[in-house]
Amino acid sequence: MGKTPRVGGGKEVSKGAMLKAAVLVVFVVVAAFGVRHTEISRYLSPASLEGVLAAAGRWAPAVFVAFYAFGVCVFVPGTVLTGLGALIFGPYWGFVYVWLGAMLGASVAFWIGRTLGRDFAASLIGDKLRRYDDAIERNGFATVLYLRLIYFPFTPMNFGMGLTKVRFVDYLAGTGLGILVGTFIFTFLIGTLKQIWAEGRWQDLATPRVLGAVALFVASFFIPLVVKKLRGEGRQQGE
Repeated sequence: MGKTPRVGGGKEVSKGAMLKAAVLVVFVVVAAFGVRHTEISRYLSPASLEGVLAAAGRWAPAVFVAFYAFGVCVFVPGTVLTGLGALIFGPYWGFVYVWLGAMLGASVAFWIGRTLGRDFAASLIGDKLRRYDDAIERNGFATVLYLRLIYFPFTPMNFGMGLTKVRFVDYLAGTGLGILVGTFIFTFLIGTLKQIWAEGRWQDLATPRVLGAVALFVASFFIPLVVKKLRGEGRQQGE
């Protein structure tokens, strides 16, 4: 009782697992498309969000972190959220709050995926795919770190990793380290340019600080290529 036939050659899946998977699908669809047609979209601008944070007073950083985490879970583009953090809080505190918000959002999305979708996903896994699932469990940190460094889409990966056997501690560590460099570079560049614009000191655009920020930003696009090349060389040496 309570079981359905095998799905995709995997093990039997309960009706409860199918129901939770259906809830996950509905959540993802509503989250991905609902933001664009609700009041949430009104706050995706520096002016609107600054008004909310001003009203929050000393709790503004916590409100922003919560907003960022919520945005991650409802598929708001990470570049938009990160840019807002840099514009509002500047290059340094912006980085801190953006990183915390991204980590919180990644954790919540992972938990949603794991709670609602893991049982059903496991039922779909046949013998061939089970080897990869087991490998992700054994090498969770390295797998997550690699995917973060090559800029794999942030929110889909958060939910997707929840469907695998990766341990949460490995997922969290790989995410925290993997997004560190890219987050800092982007917030530093945007925050620095915002400060120059606000102060009207356009001559500072030619300073080493700004030129360095631009150089780091451009270099960040080559990180995935470098990581993939190093990974490829590592595989060849291991053969």
